[in-house]
Amino acid sequence: MAKDIQQWDPEDEEQWKNGGSAVAWRNLWISIPCLLTGFAVWLYWGIITVQMLNLGFPFEKGDLFSLMAIAGLTGATLRIPSTFFIRLAGGRNTIFFTTLLLILPAIGAGIALQDKDTPLWVFQVLALLSGFGGGNFASSMSNISFFFPKKMQGLSLGLNAGLGNFGVTTMQITIPLFMTFAAFGGAPMILENTSGTLIGKIPAGSETWIHNAGFVWVAVLVPLVIAAWFGMNNLRAEHVSPKIGSPLVAFSQMSIMLAIGFVTAVFGLWLMLPEAANGSGFGISKWIVLPIVIALTVFLLKLIPGQTGKTLKRQYEIFKHPHTWVMTVIYIMTFGSFIGFAASFPLAIKVIFGFQHIVGADGVMTHSTPNPNGPSALMYAWMGPFIGALIRPIGGWISDKVGGAFVTQICGVTMVLCALGAAYYMKAAYASPTPEEFFVPFFVIFLILFTATGIGNGSTFRTIAMVFNKEQAGPVLGWTSAVAAYGAFIIPKVLGEQIKLTTPEVALYGFAIFYAVCVILNWIVYLRPNAKYKNP
Repeated sequence: MAKDIQQWDPEDEEQWKNGGSAVAWRNLWISIPCLLTGFAVWLYWGIITVQMLNLGFPFEKGDLFSLMAIAGLTGATLRIPSTFFIRLAGGRNTIFFTTLLLILPAIGAGIALQDKDTPLWVFQVLALLSGFGGGNFASSMSNISFFFPKKMQGLSLGLNAGLGNFGVTTMQITIPLFMTFAAFGGAPMILENTSGTLIGKIPAGSETWIHNAGFVWVAVLVPLVIAAWFGMNNLRAEHVSPKIGSPLVAFSQMSIMLAIGFVTAVFGLWLMLPEAANGSGFGISKWIVLPIVIALTVFLLKLIPGQTGKTLKRQYEIFKHPHTWVMTVIYIMTFGSFIGFAASFPLAIKVIFGFQHIVGADGVMTHSTPNPNGPSALMYAWMGPFIGALIRPIGGWISDKVGGAFVTQICGVTMVLCALGAAYYMKAAYASPTPEEFFVPFFVIFLILFTATGIGNGSTFRTIAMVFNKEQAGPVLGWTSAVAAYGAFIIPKVLGEQIKLTTPEVALYGFAIFYAVCVILNWIVYLRPNAKYKNP
């Protein structure tokens, strides 16, 4: 087991050259695959639900969209307590424990997906548990921010986040492939609709092992948990984790805080979901519920007694800094869009382009006839997140050279234009009996949109690292990522609602307006003449 480090200052060039650099990079290279699997388990419902639709699981399309939305809301909410784990529990303890927890939803999904009669509430519970993977990002980013000097923050955080985000693409390629053979045993199911993988379409009538979508991650997680425990370090320096207790104490603290996040997330979901989906049926707007969930989570965490509460109180100082809120809004634009579109892109392709939209004799348009010429969502959906994740470290590197806010501005303008373009082609496709005619321009625009979100993710990290001091930068990274992660709930939810209303383009118009607001905010705060922090 790697030793706890008592004194740590990456800005000390002598310490950095005499072993500090090696320690930092070792922790980063273990952190990346742990984060990658977190993203994979968090967002695999975007792929699983497509295959559930192809296999004829007895659920409405709206219920399938809701599974991804449930995982999205829970993962985002769990990022709030995860923001503060590093100072309380230490880096090694945190990454080990949070990675270990991912095994629960992975095993559960592998079991539940073997039976089409598994009730909806079981999948909802598993989607909730998948939120563990979403929460891990906040603690992972906070941890890595302490290991590297400021001049390398854009690159190191970009690598951790970018290659960690690569879990989305890894999952979107791995799951369809592993569903084609009996890698972990079990009985196959028979496809009712054409499916696909990276290498081509799989016709209806073929066998598929959908339960491998869960079991494959168990095989990956076990060695990663071991690597985290024996290869990573707790930093006990005053500005990082000066008062962490034994591992069992650390695990207990994190468990209590995660439990609070689960309670508030479940409460929010209950307020929003209809009775048919095991909700209250109140139908309270998500725009009301989400602020309640966030505020309630922060409030309940603050009530924890003892050393945990005292440590949280100190870290809550970030909420008094106005730039915490500015960067939160801007990061919603970049990361919130990346994670939201990554979560909803496969099912959106399937629903919009995989069905013919036909006006019947009664003048009513139907959207239930399978389109034999439609593109396979599982063949194409991985490409957007692939580009967004791969280019993220480059966004951090470029921002280290020319300034984070300048790069963010270019990305924001690009996102406005892409959202408007995607809206145009979505509208055309959803009103056409041959929607495949509009797929290529729609797909290309979305690839550009994903590219802009990836570069913008890297640039915002650079800005945070330059605006905040060393002690605050880690929690701010965690907090902004927590709020932005609600994009994994909002975007699938909004797209699902607008598709149900037959107006999917309205969702993209709304996103374009928000991006325009972020562009203006970024210019006013960081790019205008006499800005306090000029192009950080």
